[in-house]
Amino acid sequence: MRITVIGSGYVGLVAGACLAEIGHDVVLVDNDPKKCSALVAGECPIHELHLPQLLVRNRGERLSFSDSLPDAVRTSKVVFIAVGTPPTVNGEADLSYVESVAREIAGSVNDYKVIVGKSTVPVYTSEWVRKVMLLNGAPADLFEVASNPEFLREGTAVMDFLYPDRIVVGTDSTEASNVLREIYKPLLDGSYYRSSDAIAGPPCATVPPPILITSAKSAELIKYASNAFLAMKISFINAVAAICDSVGADVDQVRNGIGMDSRIGSRFLYPGIGYGGSCFPKDLSAYRAVARECGYDFRLLEEVVRINDEQQDRFLRKVRSALWTIRGKRLGVLGLAFKGGTDDIRESPAISIVEWLINEGAYVQAYDPAATERAKEVLPARNMLFVNSAYEAAEGADALLVLTEWNEFKYLDYAHIRQLLRYPIIVDGRNLLSPEEMRKLNFNYLSIGRPEVTLTEMNRHASAEAVA
Repeated sequence: MRITVIGSGYVGLVAGACLAEIGHDVVLVDNDPKKCSALVAGECPIHELHLPQLLVRNRGERLSFSDSLPDAVRTSKVVFIAVGTPPTVNGEADLSYVESVAREIAGSVNDYKVIVGKSTVPVYTSEWVRKVMLLNGAPADLFEVASNPEFLREGTAVMDFLYPDRIVVGTDSTEASNVLREIYKPLLDGSYYRSSDAIAGPPCATVPPPILITSAKSAELIKYASNAFLAMKISFINAVAAICDSVGADVDQVRNGIGMDSRIGSRFLYPGIGYGGSCFPKDLSAYRAVARECGYDFRLLEEVVRINDEQQDRFLRKVRSALWTIRGKRLGVLGLAFKGGTDDIRESPAISIVEWLINEGAYVQAYDPAATERAKEVLPARNMLFVNSAYEAAEGADALLVLTEWNEFKYLDYAHIRQLLRYPIIVDGRNLLSPEEMRKLNFNYLSIGRPEVTLTEMNRHASAEAVA
């Protein structure tokens, strides 16, 4: 099927590459000629597992790039809208880009087309897209509008598209739902997974995935409600971790006990320095705005946001308790991206923490496997050094802070890091490391919701072993 994807940002680029991967002819449209030229030249603008491979495999074959929206729309049966919906000053989703694209699509409807919302948008957006297109001259009998929300996690977005938990299609048109079923047929009938060059999926993937057909309004709400619920789980376990800190319990043991309950599950029950990225903060704010418009006071979401914001303060208090004073200290930082597996620093708790440390007079030497160049654009040059390895970040530092859960940080030579550090102090904001291993290596080790490993405790431990 001939498909146009409008917008070559995170969602559009992944969706376009994956739709081409499962056999469709896709043209990816962006109004930035430089971005289109870079994609044509073979560049991959984001750090995302498997995405460069898909671009190389399908570029020039089933995937092309264009800065002409009318031409792309006229030659396609289905048009996915994947433009940005940034927050306004009131927290609402800014739909001006969606509206602008809908107006432009309207002038290019020359035969039957299905217009699909892929961007994260509030309820009623599909209705407004249809109204805008009708007002701008699109024949009512030549198009339908549907919602097909994305559930992509940065770092695993390609896997999430090709091996989804579910495919949600929201439309009030039987014909449009049939078209969307046809688009996803290689996943729904399993034929993609049987192909010899298919991207291998995770062991727990449901193959083939289920598809859920709903109204457009329900589909739009499913996306917001899903992100809000996941953010709530993160804030909940962070609140539990705060109590564990106060009473001396171990949050790992607590979350394991909670996660064994089949009604709850263990996913997203990982404490840390808070969620970030392009989705959760923006979507929670927009969902609260939708609730306000509907006359519902969704105070639960406000508490989710408050707990998340407070988590950074709690972490910084741990840093201060480990170092006493911040001014003049040299601090090694591991991680700047908002999560491991991506170079995205939008709403990154790590960036906020580094900014606070610098404002307090600390010197920061930071390493991130992918996000350094993006971080250079937002972090101040003063008191800030970007280094090329985790070991360089540790060298001569008064303490080492773990701020992003990159998998490679688990497997560093921490015995060597202890030699590089000025003082044997690690403050782990992601609970990435083992307290027992840190104890064996004689670190002062602080984490989230787990008992501290301190020199005093280690001395007591050593004395007890000697007596025994």
